[in-house]
Amino acid sequence: MLFEKQLNILDYALQSLWRRRLKSGGIIVIFTAVIFLVASFQLTVKALNDEADRDLGTAPEITIQKITAGRQEPIPLAYLDKLTGIWGIRQIVPRIWGYYFDATAKANYTIIGVNPLKMPLGDRLGGVLAGGHLPAAGEAVIGRGIQKILHLSGKGAMLSMFRPDLTLKTFKISGVFKQNSDILTYDTILMNLADSRDLFAMRKGQVTDFCVYVANPKEVETIARKIADRLPSTRVVSRNQIKETYRAVFGWRGGFGSICLLTAIAAFIILAWDKASGMSPDERKEVAILKVLGWQTADVLGLRFWEGFIVSFLSFLMGYSLAYLHVCFFSAELFRPILVGWSVIYPTLNLRPAIEFSDALLIFTLVVPPYMAATIIPAWRSAIIPPDAAVN
Repeated sequence: MLFEKQLNILDYALQSLWRRRLKSGGIIVIFTAVIFLVASFQLTVKALNDEADRDLGTAPEITIQKITAGRQEPIPLAYLDKLTGIWGIRQIVPRIWGYYFDATAKANYTIIGVNPLKMPLGDRLGGVLAGGHLPAAGEAVIGRGIQKILHLSGKGAMLSMFRPDLTLKTFKISGVFKQNSDILTYDTILMNLADSRDLFAMRKGQVTDFCVYVANPKEVETIARKIADRLPSTRVVSRNQIKETYRAVFGWRGGFGSICLLTAIAAFIILAWDKASGMSPDERKEVAILKVLGWQTADVLGLRFWEGFIVSFLSFLMGYSLAYLHVCFFSAELFRPILVGWSVIYPTLNLRPAIEFSDALLIFTLVVPPYMAATIIPAWRSAIIPPDAAVN
């Protein structure tokens, strides 16, 4: 009996919303937009964190940098001798990396000089190339963003860059990175160690840092402490610390953006309260007629509850679905610049956030209960209207 009664009230609520479809539709549109903005931000942050975790999975377990007066400087290759005898180190690969500013394109390129054959599984690096081969002396592999901004044809094209003394160094393009590695390689130029040292005019016997590969991942922290003890003037960074840094950056920016969006939520709740509390004469007449027909105060409250629930739940489904489509198929174009930072060369991201019940519940409780709460008091005020209120 109670179930049938609620079904009848629900049916009447749907009819009531349809009769006031312009007003209800306006609230649904605004409500959907608010949920879309909040959910898009949350899904974008989650997708970027997941993408960073996946891409950093192939990064070295430990990175060693030389620090002087709080600033990084080239580290001598002689430091490698001090690391001999540390049990658990599989391989140490010297690396030179830095940024090259192209005044013509007004963009920064990431230059990486390394010997891939010395890296564990380095022979598989060719698998991320859309074509060509790993760079030999005088050659370079470029990311798709650099190919696009410089209008290079690809393999066989020539790329010229200036040394610090403004002399020109020319490279032959030996390959282009694949699209699925854009988040790491879109603005990257890969070359061998000697060419990168020449390009940056670094002294012989110096590199930017050491990439340390560890045999047992459980011993990373122990090995990192041993390295720090032997090389006290260096900064030893583990892969987990880099991941935590990414999470902190995305979390801070995402939190800042979410706080800004809370103003939109607050504005919507105020609008909903104003619309719900300001009953029109027709609505007061409707409540009075229902009371004359035998409706109880609890029935009227139930009617307002179902109306609010239908509006909020429908808006939640539409807003969350649009947010997922925005992140997956449009690469979060609205919020990506805020979260990933400023750059001239933006990679094409294929973000695929995993939908988790806890995340959806967080969005639901953040926006739906406040709206429902904003309708409770106005609903009670309308439910206690006496039947003679139909007469104006």
